[in-house]
This record gives sequence, structure tokens and C-alpha cells, in this order.
Amino acid sequence: MSDRAARIAGWLREKVAGSGARGLIFGLSGGIDSAVVARLCQTALPQRVLGVIMPCYSHPQDEADARLVADAFTIPCATVNLNSTFDALTGTLHEAIRGLRAEVLVTDIKQQVPEANLKPRLRMTTLYFVANSLNYLVAGTGNRSEIALGYFTKYGDGGADVLPIGSLFKSEVRELAREIGVPDRIIDKPPSAGLWVGQTDEAEMGFSYDVLEQYLEHGPSGVPEAIASRIEALRSVSDHKRALPPIGPA
Repeated sequence: MSDRAARIAGWLREKVAGSGARGLIFGLSGGIDSAVVARLCQTALPQRVLGVIMPCYSHPQDEADARLVADAFTIPCATVNLNSTFDALTGTLHEAIRGLRAEVLVTDIKQQVPEANLKPRLRMTTLYFVANSLNYLVAGTGNRSEIALGYFTKYGDGGADVLPIGSLFKSEVRELAREIGVPDRIIDKPPSAGLWVGQTDEAEMGFSYDVLEQYLEHGPSGVPEAIASRIEALRSVSDHKRALPPIGPA
């Protein structure tokens, strides 16, 4: 085991012990971040971890890749299909807002956002239900690159008790994945939050993770001016995601 993996696993054991919890639970999405988190959690507490696969109109390959990770590391997992829950809730929500004034409703591509964000929020609710039932902590899968940019859903995949890889750039996550034996197929697939068909992280951001890392390490001078401006704008509008809600005056 690499020194980095051992340090993170030791930190996870300390957090679980300090909280009075019994174990760790995490979502298995079929992506590299969740695979690395899964293996780190298993290393920390081999007999007290659980992965949860939560398809919600997801690409079938994602579920297959999640099972590939579970099988590769012999990680116990549960599957909770959220399709019908998503349908029921979105139907009720659309009915509720149908009577609102037309000008307050979003259209076109923005219409995808409320429903897309609902998926990770349903997954967060699912993870916490199971975690509370077992007295486990929820291990999130956000990495340093995503957190810095605010590339996560508030109270969705951003909702967690611990963030094992929150200090690692995406490139460092890939490096760690190879060190701890994550299957090549998972390491090599394009990063995607699976929010809609064909969605990828880098296409949505408008730049690659490598470029973002250059900015975070070297500042605006490390990337083209237009990209630096876009990164700064995205960081500014996502500040609220990285802070507790502001409290009004007494």
C-alpha cells in the first residue's frame, strides 16, 4: 500500500472512532473517485464498509462499472433503484409549479438543471438513511479540483461526513487509483457526473482537469486568460457551496 493510501486510511479510522460511528458507507457510481474512496474505506475498516449503487436513469454501463469495482475489491454493496422515486417526485414538483407565472419558469438547457440536481440529492438522502440505520459515516467522493470549482451539487454529492480525497487533485486521484489497484477501465473512462446522457465533466466545465490543476497550482498566469476568467467566475458563483449558510443579524 502506498504511503498516501495508508495516511488517508488511518485518518478515516480516526474520524470514525472520534464520531462514535461503526463504519463507512459510500456511493458506487462506476467512476474513478468513488472507486478510490471505496478502496480507501475498505482499507481503513475492512469489515465495516458498504457501497451503495443508486441508478437513477443512469447509463447501464455505470452500474456495470460500479459492480466491477465492488467485485474487484470484494466490497459488500446494496442497490437502490431510484427511477420510480425520481418519477414520482418530479411529477409532483412539476404539478406544483405549473400554476406559477410563466416568467419564473426556466426553459431550454436550464430546465435540465433542477431535475439533474435532484438525482444526487436523492442519492444523498438514500446514503444517509442507510448510514443512520447502521450508524455509519457517509464518505463523499469529491476531490480538490471539484471542490475548488464548486463542481458538485449542493446538498447532493456535496453532502457527506468525510471527504477522503478532498485534498487530492484529479491527477493525484488517478495516480492513487493505479497504486491501489483500481481496474484500468475505471481509470481510463471520461469523468462524468452522469447528470444526463452524454454529459462529461470537462465538456460542461469548458476546460480539462489538467488545465484547472495548472490554474490552482500556479494561479491565473498558468493558463490562457480566457480560461482563467472562466475559472474565476465559476469559483465566485460557487462560493456558497463551500461555506455554511450565512446567518442574518439579530
